[in-house]
Amino acid sequence: MRRPIAVRVIGPTQWILLPSLAAAAATVILATPVELFGLKLPELVLPMTLAFAWPLIRPSVLGPVMLLVLGLFLDLLWGGPLGLWAICLLAVHAAVLVSRSFLAGQETRVLFAWYAVCTLGAFALAYLIVGLRAGNPPSLLALFWQVIPTLLLFPISAWMIERFDDGDLRFR
Repeated sequence: MRRPIAVRVIGPTQWILLPSLAAAAATVILATPVELFGLKLPELVLPMTLAFAWPLIRPSVLGPVMLLVLGLFLDLLWGGPLGLWAICLLAVHAAVLVSRSFLAGQETRVLFAWYAVCTLGAFALAYLIVGLRAGNPPSLLALFWQVIPTLLLFPISAWMIERFDDGDLRFR
């Protein structure tokens, strides 16, 4: 007699909605005007970790929709051009989605290298859009201090990939 196998079903609420709400809440907290010893809180692009992890976890139409919403939220919160971060986050999502077959099952070092390439590409795209729109290039030092903390967020993506990658055994 066969015993039933327990199937651990992880729905979009666990791997899309809750991380999106956490990223939005953390972004609002980091946007508070707090200064310690003359230093301000970093302006991280937390949804970048989601844009990288979601296509590797499971391709879904909800991921790009939520990235569009998060990107517009970042633009409204930071007062940037509307659609800037939505385009950048969707570009990262598309790049990872296209390279998904290559990245599936790779070591963490390879995933970090691709995360770094995608993050630098997204910030280069944002730099070009802001520079063309303003008529002069933005500060490279400010860009550097936004890129470095965003790159340091990779462990969040790695944890999400490990946690949710095989969350639903029905898709094996």
